[in-house]
Amino acid sequence: MLAGLSADLKATNKAKRLASLLKRMELVVGAKAVDFTQPDLNGKPVSLADFKGKYLLVDFWASWCVPCRQENPNLVAAYNKYKSRNLEILGVSLDNKKESWEKAIIADKLTWIHVSDLKGWLNAAAEIYAIRSVPSNILIDPNGMIIAKDLRGEALDAALSKLIK
Repeated sequence: MLAGLSADLKATNKAKRLASLLKRMELVVGAKAVDFTQPDLNGKPVSLADFKGKYLLVDFWASWCVPCRQENPNLVAAYNKYKSRNLEILGVSLDNKKESWEKAIIADKLTWIHVSDLKGWLNAAAEIYAIRSVPSNILIDPNGMIIAKDLRGEALDAALSKLIK
């Protein structure tokens, strides 16, 4: 029904909210992950498809997000524990300023790959995944299927320990 609306109606806030809700409903556990490509800190394009064959935690975060920064030690611990067992993390920053983003990566010792289009809340990957708050994450299996969402702290380690032997 949404597709049948006129361009004027599709541009309304209500229609945009409905489209966002529908996107979130499509990207549930068991759905195929949607590919995206964004530049890393050096401007090199990185695609979700680059991680096929691995467990991938796509972590949406920002340098200015206090809960994100508080969660980062848990991500570092999980990455160090499981990186040799087929886990990768792809950090997707909702920052606007490269300097702030890069400083946070260094300060928090986030040694995995990071990408951002530096558009803040309008980040294209965040829009694809209907991200409305950070921290937020999506765990994707080696076949590209979403197998969990919003795992933090002990829940992240528990899920990874069951999946990754």
